[in-house]
Amino acid sequence: MSGTRDDILGRLRRQLGRTEATRAEAQARVEAVIAARQCGPRASADALIERFIERARAMLSTVDRCVTEADVPAHCARWLAGQSLPTGLVVAPPLAHLDWSAAGLQARAGAADGDDRVGVTGCFRAIAETGTLMLRSGVDMPPVNSLLPETHIAVVPSGHIVADMEAAWADARQEWGSGGAGGWPRAVNFVSGPSRTADIEQVIVLGAHGPFRVHLLVVG
Repeated sequence: MSGTRDDILGRLRRQLGRTEATRAEAQARVEAVIAARQCGPRASADALIERFIERARAMLSTVDRCVTEADVPAHCARWLAGQSLPTGLVVAPPLAHLDWSAAGLQARAGAADGDDRVGVTGCFRAIAETGTLMLRSGVDMPPVNSLLPETHIAVVPSGHIVADMEAAWADARQEWGSGGAGGWPRAVNFVSGPSRTADIEQVIVLGAHGPFRVHLLVVG
């Protein structure tokens, strides 16, 4: 099979007049384009939070604002009560220090299992252009917390909101590529609102292969 493939590619190269010299030139052009990392128009820096909230709501996420991280448990409790949802949570370890019990919530730090109905995570970056969360996996950020429970609550520091996907990946390369935070994670997940599908008769069904509620708490 590899011999057939090489033969086909060889004939294509000959038809294109490709030589070792032109191949090197083409490769250099591609590498230059990648290095330039061009991007389209971006929202102004002072409008990123509003743009992110607007796009997140368009993706069927609900959004609330918190002044400080310490306010997160109380905001979670009010929202859960308004949705008639349970008060038991599984939270990512970096959020375990918050006073969940004072808000009347029963929080367990760690990874979600089949019995957890509400999962709470942070986020690496939030993308204003699309209302999307960028989540890294790790011991301190179990990916199942955003995938397994039927309700996903994400804590989004306002300083983590960036204009677009290019900016998010630029931050990832800078932080993870330099070996920070343990280097590159095993997985990077993107969350754009609740899980959904329209495979059957083009009718949108939420919770198809993940949470059917996504609530965002923008802090700051």
